Amino acid sequence: MSAVAEHPTTHGPDEPAPPDASGGRHLADGGGRRAYEGRHREDEGQQHSMAGPEGLSVWATAQRTGPVQRRGRYVPESVKHPARMLPAIAAHAVTAYTHPGDLVLDPMCGIGTTLVEAVHAGRDAIGVEYESRWSDIADANITHAHAQGATGRAAVIRGDATRILSLVPAALAGQVALVVTSPPYGPTVHGLVRPGADGVAKFDNAYNDGTDRGNLAYRDLTGLADGFAQILAGCHTLLRPGGVVVVTARPWRKNGQLVDLPSAVIGAGIRAGLTPVDRCVALLAAVRDGQLVARPSFFQLQQVRRARTAGTPMHLIAHEDVLVFTKTPNAVSSSEPKCSHGESRCPGDRRRVGTGAPPECKGPAG
Repeated sequence: MSAVAEHPTTHGPDEPAPPDASGGRHLADGGGRRAYEGRHREDEGQQHSMAGPEGLSVWATAQRTGPVQRRGRYVPESVKHPARMLPAIAAHAVTAYTHPGDLVLDPMCGIGTTLVEAVHAGRDAIGVEYESRWSDIADANITHAHAQGATGRAAVIRGDATRILSLVPAALAGQVALVVTSPPYGPTVHGLVRPGADGVAKFDNAYNDGTDRGNLAYRDLTGLADGFAQILAGCHTLLRPGGVVVVTARPWRKNGQLVDLPSAVIGAGIRAGLTPVDRCVALLAAVRDGQLVARPSFFQLQQVRRARTAGTPMHLIAHEDVLVFTKTPNAVSSSEPKCSHGESRCPGDRRRVGTGAPPECKGPAG
């Protein structure tokens, strides 16, 4: 797997640091640890065979179909999740932004795609999943990965990721190198289809039976963005300085109108104190002889055909937006609790207000 575009991702004006022995870019922090600049690297297997810019903005992540990517690598029950991330997307993010031994987090891990690809690449991983149905499958996928020789360690926590700091061990604060995740698409997911005598039946197309509205999938766009901002604010605390967040998202249509989820994700990241650094493309179509070969679902084809018949020039979806953020030193999340003066750092108590109950405010410093 490799990226195919010939234009670089967006970087700042500073010159990159010299590469280390493994080809990654790094800066040394005050504690002697290496803190990443949050810059995209080529896949480890491609570093010595590809010429050109350091970072490429188009990821060729669908050269093989999703079922082929998962076959033998994931347990069969994985197919039941209504919105699975392509393994190649998670794998590309892991190899592009981390080194072996780094810690990877997915706060909405579903069947554990990010975790599986991380442990296969020699990284450690932790995931949070709201529904026990999916967390059980994620556990099974991790066990399966280890049976296949994966060397990384991984764990899944069952719980609400909007409260991630109450779920993840406090010792992990400031330790995460990379977050890879995707927000839910709610009723817009397509699920699976089965032809029958009465037409095409749709199944495995919902996150739960619809009775538990705690899942972000059942919120409107504003509620989804607010909940996702809470999740990213927690991730901000868990990230180490220079750590990276990769979010995949795509717009959808509701009553014919385009719902711009990627822009909502960018806003959520900024509110969480993260800095947007790149906007890339993860292909959902294969590249063959310089042409895109679409891999649409049955319902995508049906929707596009109906729209075109009605005169709307709709096209098949061929990519997901990849929104990349970084944690800059001393960045403060707007979602962090505040002291009675409305500040994240109380002027009378120079300690940083954390995620639990803030220390007693001592008033303005005099």
